[in-house]
Amino acid sequence: MAQSVYLADDEKNIRDLIALFLVQEGFDVQAYPDGDTLLNACIQKMPDLVILDIMMPGSDGLSICSKLRQTNPDLPIIMVSAKDSPFDRITGLTLGSDDYLVKPFLPQELVTRVRAVLRRAQKTAVENSTPPELTIGTLTLFPCLHTAMLNQQPLPLTPAEFDFLSYMILHQERAVSREELLQTLWKMEWQADTRAADDLVKRLRRKLRERQSDIHIETVWGFGFRLVKEEVH
Repeated sequence: MAQSVYLADDEKNIRDLIALFLVQEGFDVQAYPDGDTLLNACIQKMPDLVILDIMMPGSDGLSICSKLRQTNPDLPIIMVSAKDSPFDRITGLTLGSDDYLVKPFLPQELVTRVRAVLRRAQKTAVENSTPPELTIGTLTLFPCLHTAMLNQQPLPLTPAEFDFLSYMILHQERAVSREELLQTLWKMEWQADTRAADDLVKRLRRKLRERQSDIHIETVWGFGFRLVKEEVH
């Protein structure tokens, strides 16, 4: 499902241009001519990210940002403005925006910032929801210590291998796509090289097999992977 972005800017040409580029990049975009209309839309349904111009009729972007933060402290927000003084930047960030972009800017630059802010938000959400121990079968991971145990023995893992197994345990009820792994864990565009996930899985399968693990990484052909616990009969 495409990630949703709400955009508020009183300049129609800028609003349309930003929306066009974001839609071309696969986002679901709703554009509004002022912050109050965007705020009302957020009350009905919260988006994945908000882009706010500062100078708008009615409530300015800073006021809308502050109101959104009061009820949605984790909502990713990007401020855009023609004001480029250090005071304006600090004010925007202090009121709760995750990024501040000065006009004029290239639309592709905004797309890059949007992706970066969403990745940070996803990583923070995973970290905040991660319990002190992650267990499936005889495999236990300790996120705070970044260590792993298999069959009550230490299991050496690279940082990428540890992150992969942590994510798979957290989502063990479903298959996880290669695209999701690359974008969420390793901050790569999946079109660049899906072999990164495949190579890592091969190494992990070898490690698990050598330790006679009851946990297997199952390939879901054409999609991704699923963590499976071997049933004992």
